[in-house]
Amino acid sequence: MKATEVRTMSVEQLNEKLDSLKKDLFFLRMQHATNQLDNPLKIAETKRDIARVKTVIREKEEK
Repeated sequence: MKATEVRTMSVEQLNEKLDSLKKDLFFLRMQHATNQLDNPLKIAETKRDIARVKTVIREKEEK
């Protein structure tokens, strides 16, 4: 997910995306703990996406 994609979303869409990313991160961590995760880099990627979404939500709330 790129920052330009995130910036085009509304705050409501961003909050929904944030919830889904948090769920994804939870399931990725569970898979990692049970040695079922194929690509461990997905965890870091998902964390970065969460940070991007939170940053854009914060920027939109300040305006």
